[in-house]
Amino acid sequence: MTSPTPTLDQITSPADLRGLSPGDLQQIADELRAETISAVSVTGGHLGAGLGVVELTVAIHAVFNTPKDKLVWDVGHQVYPHKILTGRRSRIRTLRQGGGLSGFTKRDESEYDPFGAAHAGTSVSAASGFAVSRDLQQAGNKVIAVVGDGAMSAGMIYEALNNVGGMHTRLIVILNDNDMSIAPPVGAMSHYLSRTVSSKGYRKLRDLGKRVVRKIGLQTWAKKAEHSIRNFTMGGDLFDALGFYYVGPIDGHDMSVLIPVLENARDMDNGPVLIHCVTQKGKGYAPAEIADDKYHGVSKFNVVTGEQAKGKAGPPSYTKVFALEMARIAEKDPRVVGITAAMPSGTGLDYFAEKFPERCFDVGIAEQHAVTFAAGLAADGMKPFAAIYSTFLQRGYDSVVHDVAIQKLPVRFALDRAGLVGADGPTHAGSFDIGYLGQLPGFVLMAAADETELQRMVATAHAIDDRPSAFRYPRGEGVGLPLLEDPQPLEIGKGRIVKQGSAVAILSYGTRLQECLRASEMLAAQGLSATVADARFAKPLDEALIAQLAKHHEVLITIEEGARGGFGAFVLHSLAERGLLDKGLKIRTLTLPDSFQDQDSPEKMYEAAGLDARSIAATAIKALGRGDERALKLIAG
Repeated sequence: MTSPTPTLDQITSPADLRGLSPGDLQQIADELRAETISAVSVTGGHLGAGLGVVELTVAIHAVFNTPKDKLVWDVGHQVYPHKILTGRRSRIRTLRQGGGLSGFTKRDESEYDPFGAAHAGTSVSAASGFAVSRDLQQAGNKVIAVVGDGAMSAGMIYEALNNVGGMHTRLIVILNDNDMSIAPPVGAMSHYLSRTVSSKGYRKLRDLGKRVVRKIGLQTWAKKAEHSIRNFTMGGDLFDALGFYYVGPIDGHDMSVLIPVLENARDMDNGPVLIHCVTQKGKGYAPAEIADDKYHGVSKFNVVTGEQAKGKAGPPSYTKVFALEMARIAEKDPRVVGITAAMPSGTGLDYFAEKFPERCFDVGIAEQHAVTFAAGLAADGMKPFAAIYSTFLQRGYDSVVHDVAIQKLPVRFALDRAGLVGADGPTHAGSFDIGYLGQLPGFVLMAAADETELQRMVATAHAIDDRPSAFRYPRGEGVGLPLLEDPQPLEIGKGRIVKQGSAVAILSYGTRLQECLRASEMLAAQGLSATVADARFAKPLDEALIAQLAKHHEVLITIEEGARGGFGAFVLHSLAERGLLDKGLKIRTLTLPDSFQDQDSPEKMYEAAGLDARSIAATAIKALGRGDERALKLIAG
């Protein structure tokens, strides 16, 4: 009598997968795929990458002894099935929500997440650390790194592969080739060869052959012959050259292939192995399979039709405004070029690329290269705009310093996703660019308060030809102002008074300006008059405006969507140098908190950070010494 086929409901941990047949594991994979689709339809998030690795995820956990064996994922976009299998199924519909599961691997969330990842290219480096640590501690566990979702365009991966191959460290790297076209699988023969070259029998025969040819002096010829045969049939020249034993390509959706290949790799006892696993992004869900981006990131959607939920029609996003303005100036200036690091749609440069394909460059997940590439363009008279998320520009900071700032090259940085980003959490928040760019001599730093200000800042950056510049703007919609037909550049280093008052001065840098205006209305209801100013520039500062606000108000509050050590710190430096901190001025610098904020709605995150209108107004009342009780009453509404 055959035992009943196990179901996903019976899998409480990866241990429940071990010992099951490939057919039973495929049944689990089918249910896991359906569960992933169902969950993401409710929460939104990254869908296509996870669907592509369902079988691979099941197979890895079935073959390896996780969490003792360390499984390190790259990027993190593909880990929803992994989370479901590792004891987090009951919480999977809290993904990317306040108090819920992270959309990426996270060390303090589960012992099955040994390393957190939300930026690409880190897996092999981290896994090599685990592998060397294992060896130094004389432990016997395995270490597996799964590289995918485009991470192979990140240079850090090749640095790590080169180092691991040179050390001959025992490590298994699985290359999840999901439509990257590194090499296609070539049918049954390819699968047969992959199983064969990874098998113990083949390796024993190979070792015997090595001993024989060593005795008769033909080892160099034999090594070349084996490499030639194996690489001719399977395309592993690159990885062999890096010191890896290459296996593949294999079908990443065929359990009968995955299980024996992973078992053979598990049982190899020397040197690093790379398994080239070909998968289909969006596998098993028709709307994702036919989508251009394979449903990389989705909002909530209808499972039956695949139709994504649409928000209410509103103003254009800041990203869209940037894209429109880039196209406008490019029509007039043939020297304008756009550069992005694997985020053409996220940065709006896909729109620019449609109009000027020969002037738009997607360099892949290679921010350091993107920056120096832009520097080379600028050095030869072009006008490059490097459109990179604030959080990703951190990865190219060395190039910003040495290749752009020191040489005073007019690279223009468009910093999308500045400030808090909601569901993507701390790894994607644009928290630090004000400080890390503000340290650099010669930079012009701007932050748009609304969509028309962003238009003018793009025009300003275009006009700056003698030094680097950057302008930051958030994710999401503008405030609803009509776009300018012919936006003019701003005067460098000059802010503006938006609302005149007397007792309190609120100086905003960025899109918190609307909250500052609401705070001034709350203060007015308490009989307090407030001036609201838009700094526009963090560097060079409008020191005359700052001095004016400091001299004629009892309280000065600075507001920014960035970490401590940014705009507020620059203002304090200016006031100290002018001797204005000794005049009884009460100054408060409101920034993001000195902590990493977990995912939630942006509104709740800014409220928690104390950057909403009520918090700003309460800060003013406390600074005036009008009583905490009154301030707390104001906060409570």
